[in-house]
Formats: sequence, C-alpha cells, structure tokens
Amino acid sequence: MTRTLLKKLLITPDVEEIIDKIPKDVGSFGYDPWGFRWESAKVGLGLFKKLYDHYFRVTAHGLENVPPKGRVLIIANHSGQIPFDGALIGVAVATNPAGPRAARAMIERFFPTVPFLGNLLNQVGGVIGDPVNCIRMLRREEAVIVFPEGVRGSGKLYRHRYQLQRFGNGFMHIAMTEKAPIVPVGVVGCEETMPSLANIAPLANMLAVPYVPVTVPFPLPAKVILNFGKPLHYTGDIDSEEGVTQKVEEVKTVIRGLIEKGLSERKGVF
Repeated sequence: MTRTLLKKLLITPDVEEIIDKIPKDVGSFGYDPWGFRWESAKVGLGLFKKLYDHYFRVTAHGLENVPPKGRVLIIANHSGQIPFDGALIGVAVATNPAGPRAARAMIERFFPTVPFLGNLLNQVGGVIGDPVNCIRMLRREEAVIVFPEGVRGSGKLYRHRYQLQRFGNGFMHIAMTEKAPIVPVGVVGCEETMPSLANIAPLANMLAVPYVPVTVPFPLPAKVILNFGKPLHYTGDIDSEEGVTQKVEEVKTVIRGLIEKGLSERKGVF
C-alpha cells in the first residue's frame, strides 16, 4: 500500500510523459545488460525531478549541445560528498526539450559494496566506472556521464570548492578510440549542498569507504546551475600519454570556464 502510494506521488503525469519520449533499449524482462529498469527509473526521475525543480531549483543552460541520439560522453566537475550532481545532470538530460535521453552515470566501485545500494543505482542508471562498461555502452549509442575527478572531487573540503582536482585520462582514451564527442558541463551549487570541513580518515579506512566527511546532517538547498558546453571532438591515433594529458587539460580548461560562468550567473548560494 505504501509503495503504491509512493509511486502515485512520484510518478506524476508529467514524469510519465517524459519517460514516454525517451528511447528505450531494454530486454523483454524490462532490464538492460547493466540492470537498468524503466519502472525503477520512473520512481527515481519522479523523486529527483522534485528535488531538481523545487529544492535545488536547477537552471540548465546549453542543453541543445547534448546530441538527441548517438554516443556521447558528458564530462563534468564533481562535488558535494553525495553525488547529487550526477542525478541532477541526469534529470536535465532526461527533460531536455531538444531531445530527452536516459543518461547513464559512471559510479565509484565502493557503491555496490553497500547493501541494496548497488542494485538500486543500477536500476536507475548507475554503472560501475569501469572502462569496459563505458565502451560497451557507447557502442550501444548511449549518453554516459563521467566525473574524471572521481572521489578527489566529490570528497574535497569546502575550502577547496570550485578548485578542479586532477582529471584521470581514461575518458579521453575512450573518447578517441570510440569516436565519442565530449559535452563538457560546469556544475555550480553542489559544492554548497554538503560543505565538508574535514575528513575523518581513520574511520573511512575502518569502513573501507573513500571518505567520512565532517559536514551537515542533510543536504542544504543550494541553488544549482548547470552549463552544458559545445561538443568537443578528439580523433586520431593515441601517440603518447603526454598527448592524451594535453587533451584532458583542454577539456578541464573548458569546464573551468563553464564553472566561472555559473558562478557569475548566480545571485547567491541559496
């Protein structure tokens, strides 16, 4: 009874309308090879769309830069202790008036070790951030969200807010070998949702998690701005890792510019 009521509250007619517009590629049992399930995705979209619209009051610019079909890597800065940024980018892409899509998000390997959480994330679009998974999804012409900073970005302290951490090179290798365009995204606002003053490293090691932040007990309603940049195309052979790193730095520079644009656009944190 409670589950049915919850579905009615979250899966509203506008959510059903959005889902109906999104191309679907699942098996006869309603799942794709990574466990994505449309019924679960409806609930997830219903929940996060309410947070997107009313709690974080997201403004998204440049959604026309996301291709309405075909393979694409959506590359963004990472922050906020809890990965709301991935969920909010997913809602923006799913509700994109220029062509709604069900974007898949690369998640950290420790998430599936948390009871129930791994399966839940799989059902709503999360996939372990393994290069093989990413390549297979791109070959299915999926839109894939990647945070090259990983936990270096999500777990950074508040005093380092909006300072991009080291980007891994893996996404660039994949973009080049799979001929996938890169859509850069600058996320502003998630840094303030759960500001971390310190990381309790001994406890994190004991729990086998990347970090245990000293932060607020619940996410704060910071206003979030998403700026989607124009697609970047990298082709040709990979001659050296130095060359790959140079291209990664180019993407990082574009994202830094999109972050600065977002910071200049907002009138206040909340």
